[in-house]
Amino acid sequence: MSESVPVRCPACRRERLYTVPSYLCACGAPVAPALDPGAAPTAVVHRAWDEDWVTLHCGTCGRDGQWPHPELGCPCGTALRLPVTGTRPRRAQPEAPRREPEVEPAGPHRPAFRSVTIRTALDAVTAAALYLRWLGHGEVRRADQRPTSGIGLAAAGLLAQVDPSVRPAALRDVECLWLTAMTQSADCVYFSLAGYADEARAGADRLRVPLFLLDLTGTPQPVNAAAAALHARGA
Repeated sequence: MSESVPVRCPACRRERLYTVPSYLCACGAPVAPALDPGAAPTAVVHRAWDEDWVTLHCGTCGRDGQWPHPELGCPCGTALRLPVTGTRPRRAQPEAPRREPEVEPAGPHRPAFRSVTIRTALDAVTAAALYLRWLGHGEVRRADQRPTSGIGLAAAGLLAQVDPSVRPAALRDVECLWLTAMTQSADCVYFSLAGYADEARAGADRLRVPLFLLDLTGTPQPVNAAAAALHARGA
């Protein structure tokens, strides 16, 4: 079970309970960051890609993987970055040549989708971004507003959420994405590595939110009718 710890916001001094997320290593074992009890959380003022990720070691297979740095959004509006321990410095690692799986074209004149193998959370984000571009969204970027869980991507008229954790996406995750998209007059789409709770699938069907399952080959698989329709027609 994931660890839950109290976190005090340095801005408003209110305390909230934070549940440490666990992520899925390429070997299938869960990997979770260890919070540093001797250090205080810091407010996120400026975002930097390197600071948004931590490198964790999988005790099962020995791999190092890059995962989102633990953060918590306070009701006062402050984004809190939680200190972690036991992380490793990020370094470039050579990869053996690999054959990238392809998805057959979903419509006329569309090339086959070329995915990337998912070994880290960054790979999951890359796979989702490549798929959105394959659908026809040209300018895919990091979303300005970080979602309640996972990583946010954005394109013109679209918000996407990529969830690399080992916890199936819950109804609240889907509803929060839909509400955020509604406030921006945008469509939305959800990508998950661990699948979806039954309530989340039912809610997504009601709200017409496309749900995709990311397998470890990096190939998004439609989970509901909205996702199947999006895959067939493109952006």
